[in-house]
Amino acid sequence: QVRLVESGGGLVQPGGSLRLSCAASGSIFSIGTMAWYRQAPGKQRESVATITRSGSTNYADSVKGRFTISRDNAKNTVYPQMNSLKPEETAVYYCYAAATIGASWGRGTQVTVSS
Repeated sequence: QVRLVESGGGLVQPGGSLRLSCAASGSIFSIGTMAWYRQAPGKQRESVATITRSGSTNYADSVKGRFTISRDNAKNTVYPQMNSLKPEETAVYYCYAAATIGASWGRGTQVTVSS
């Protein structure tokens, strides 16, 4: 079992920045790719950014150039740095981990982009 706990959400003004974190615990040796998803009210959950254990990254087109995902394998933590945030990016942001024992999701952290 892998447990994921997100933190760092909150209220930020349009154009502002926010750094989230996701700490993994449990069967961490089995974790491969980690990712961040988001779900806005009334919309489907969508992938924001992914990072493999070796550090290869992939981003949704809508966040390329503004978001950066990084990973500290020693701390079992993954961080998305989100810059130039837009009001339409208000959503619950979820951490995801793909492990050999199965996939895990965090409970999410709310990010609100508003003036």
